[in-house]
Amino acid sequence: MADHPPLPSFAAIVVAAGKGVRAGQPLPKQFAIWRGKPVVRHSVEALIAAGASRVIVAIPPGGEELAREALVGMEVSLVEGGTTRQESVSKALGTIDAAEFVLIHDAARPDVPRAVIAGLLAALDRHQGAIPTLPVVDSLAIDTDGVMTGAANRDVLRRVQTPQAFRFAAIRDAHKAWTGGQDAGDDAQVLRAHGGEVALVEGDKRLKKLTFAEDFVSQTPDVRTGMGFDVHRLVAGEELWLGGIRIEHDKGLSGHSDADVALHTIVDALLGAVARGDIGDHFPPSDPQWKGASSDKFLLHAVKLVGEAGYRIGNIDLTLICEEPKIGPHREAMRARIAELAGVDIDRISVKATTTERLGFPGRGEGIAAQAIATVIRN
Repeated sequence: MADHPPLPSFAAIVVAAGKGVRAGQPLPKQFAIWRGKPVVRHSVEALIAAGASRVIVAIPPGGEELAREALVGMEVSLVEGGTTRQESVSKALGTIDAAEFVLIHDAARPDVPRAVIAGLLAALDRHQGAIPTLPVVDSLAIDTDGVMTGAANRDVLRRVQTPQAFRFAAIRDAHKAWTGGQDAGDDAQVLRAHGGEVALVEGDKRLKKLTFAEDFVSQTPDVRTGMGFDVHRLVAGEELWLGGIRIEHDKGLSGHSDADVALHTIVDALLGAVARGDIGDHFPPSDPQWKGASSDKFLLHAVKLVGEAGYRIGNIDLTLICEEPKIGPHREAMRARIAELAGVDIDRISVKATTTERLGFPGRGEGIAAQAIATVIRN
């Protein structure tokens, strides 16, 4: 299966100890709801999904109850933060006994792409630290009492994001040795002050920091739609798998895998919605490992890719085109199985059937065609 290769082992610190007053929320912004979940939960989930061996969350004094509620069901360690971000990170680093790499991330950046994490960890092969950055696109002016007194060269400036990645021993020692007298701003500055070199890797606009009240205002959702279509021949001597369930019939669908035309069509619709090619790209029929394979695996893979692209499934609408078998008696079982595989409620799954009035290959009982439309919504 075309899964991502595993990333190097790393620990992660999520800094969630601030007050977040500028966000104008009834709770500190790291615990406020954003896109259906507490802000801090989004990044913790992303770090765990990327393979973090341990996640430490620095929380404000007295914030344990809020944090545990926001992170219910997740294996994380909580540590009470300090009066500055730097103190909070130092306290969290002190709870790690051993690790080769550590990522330090601001909870206020909830959307964490796996590709950024991979790039940061790769850079640690050659550097003690690495940070994600974006170019500065606007002209910059130097302000002195409201008057422009100069300009900065934007070509050599970068916007810095988190997570920031470090060799654990290097950043631990840098924090212990810090003598700057004031807050360093971020951990890359702490490492540089200790003589460490920090690599710049490509950041991502998805790592936008939630800062103001308008960042929490519901915007028009980013919705995508994909369409799938597939056909398989009915032949004697094959099992009939359709919509993830086995149906007793005198013929089955022919194909390299179990030939479940319904699931294949849904897979193509989901892949199309997030522009990830088609089923043949991920599971080529020329590859012997997919001979007779359950199409459940194909759908689970497509669902995973939807999530990794930053989306969730809104609904799936499937239409089966055949004379036989009759779909009605099996419709609810199909809906339940597809919903289970897709990880959504059954009310988001529609299964319909139609005939071609005895016209064409479906009308002659030679095969089954299927088409599906899938809608996905940005998390």
